[in-house]
Amino acid sequence: MTRPGPTADDDARLMAVAPYRHLVLPPASVRLDPARVRARIDALPPLPKALAQALTMLHDDRTSTAACAETIARDQALTARTLRLANSAFYGVPGRVGTVRDALHILGRRALGSLLTSSALAAQLPVHRCAGFDFGAFWTHALGSAIAAQSLAVGSGLDADLAFTAGLLHDVGRLAMAAYFPEALEAALAQARDRDCSDLEMERTVVGIDHAQVGGLIAARWHFPDDVVAAIRDHHAPPDPLAGGRRAPELTDLVHLANAIAHALDLEGNADDRVPPIAFDAWARVCAAPDELLHAFARTEAGVAVLRDALDLPGGSKR
Repeated sequence: MTRPGPTADDDARLMAVAPYRHLVLPPASVRLDPARVRARIDALPPLPKALAQALTMLHDDRTSTAACAETIARDQALTARTLRLANSAFYGVPGRVGTVRDALHILGRRALGSLLTSSALAAQLPVHRCAGFDFGAFWTHALGSAIAAQSLAVGSGLDADLAFTAGLLHDVGRLAMAAYFPEALEAALAQARDRDCSDLEMERTVVGIDHAQVGGLIAARWHFPDDVVAAIRDHHAPPDPLAGGRRAPELTDLVHLANAIAHALDLEGNADDRVPPIAFDAWARVCAAPDELLHAFARTEAGVAVLRDALDLPGGSKR
């Protein structure tokens, strides 16, 4: 089913700028408008053909696991990466997985799809043009958020594979900004460092949009499920609870908390990193028990380096 693209509401969000009129801003040339952002998103490079075919099948519940495995197995690079992931220590069966079909059972279809997508993005997007962007730290944080979201999902009754996907890709907008609007993002990051404030605030102030808004547009463009689009777009500001009642946790709540957990654990080793504010309503809806949180912390710290190496992402020991 074809999902609708970005709407006028997205344009309104893109134009919302925090009231920092007292700041001396960089040249207006670094500011972005919805039309410019949308045009660049529409021109995103296609994923490699073999990966695109595999993703189509992995995200179609009507396609059998055997058919998905057969499609992946036709491509040597996809096969090698899939088996490497399944045999990583993170999944507890190192050296025992010899077929793509067995790997799919261990990894989960959606989680494998998001991991392979991330690996392709790491190879394709020219983020080196943005001087203030730390590519290795980006992927470390993305993997930490994915593992934390997956761990929280188990106790919340939500789809763990979907939570992993949303957590892994929640900052994809910042990756796109680094690749395609490097001067704008670099100016925002420099202002954040100089003024000791959050990157998000300076994105809105200096650039006119933030990475969550850009990420939501990208997720819609790539036809991600609606709840994944919402989690990426709103991960810094989960919607308020419905009037007069308490809601069950949603994917956006998990990603919001997982993002904070990954920052709090200082996985990137960044002295300037800061934990973003946590929405009390999101915390209350997830309502994780202390032992569940401790498990999420431990699993996140232990799993990041292992998965980073298995994906051959920047910052891993194999680089």
